[in-house]
Amino acid sequence: MEKGISRFLVYLTVEKGFSENTVAAYRNDLSQLTSFIKQEADKQNSVPMWANFDRQGMLSYLLNLKERNYAPATVARKIAAARSFFDFMIAEGSIAKNPSENIASPKIGKALPKPISISQVHRLLEEPIKQAKPEAKRDVAILQLLYASGMRVSELISLNLGDVDTKGCSVRCFGKGHKERLIPIHQRAAQVVAEYLTELRPHLVGDKDESALFLNARGDRLTRQGLWQILKEYAKSAELEGDITPHTLRHSFATHMLSGGADLRSVQELLGHANISTTQVYTHLTTEHIRRSYEKSHPRAK
Repeated sequence: MEKGISRFLVYLTVEKGFSENTVAAYRNDLSQLTSFIKQEADKQNSVPMWANFDRQGMLSYLLNLKERNYAPATVARKIAAARSFFDFMIAEGSIAKNPSENIASPKIGKALPKPISISQVHRLLEEPIKQAKPEAKRDVAILQLLYASGMRVSELISLNLGDVDTKGCSVRCFGKGHKERLIPIHQRAAQVVAEYLTELRPHLVGDKDESALFLNARGDRLTRQGLWQILKEYAKSAELEGDITPHTLRHSFATHMLSGGADLRSVQELLGHANISTTQVYTHLTTEHIRRSYEKSHPRAK
């Protein structure tokens, strides 16, 4: 059964161009489905095979997920992963019918992004400067660049030397599907990246051939987990409430751009969204901001 999953994951990587994180999510979801099928086969003293897995088996799997209290969004993702995999197996001729066909996904409300205010962003960006530690120049460059560009965390840690034009004030990154985009950044962000490159990075790098822009203390490319930990520590020291993640800065970037008058299409391009409907969720946030301002300011709204 694992061979079928392996072929599917190769297909997602090579032909669909999915990111490592997306492929890993598919692998985890399908591995869980495989384990369930094997457990059920053991109960019936039968051989677990994809060809023997039917609609009733899929319904039993969903019931199992429900009993384990998985969130609706997680169940919906697992159904989608299974459906895509079975479509692939049908195309290969390995199975005749998709057992997830006509099985509805749980209804999930679209969660709105949770940005932080402009003043909170300023507090966060100023926090590394207050701390006298060697990594401060790297950390301020990371935080400034995240908020200046709205990049995803995976895009930022994938940056190489030369991807940031500190004189031209722009950054080149590769988003989902390996789509390249060029993002303008403000002068202050470009300046702190330049300072990091000249004053700190030479002391961090061990292998002179290392191309990664942002490095950890061992001289290796900074990981997603490492960046999350950096942000978590500064958010705590800045006394910011809630779960502040790299994506929080991306949400805040988009919301503040729209609130400041940027048009939706421009923000879509900056964020690297394939569909403008993905970007439109931020218009709700800015509309709410306008409504609060109206109700606070209009003499008849009080």
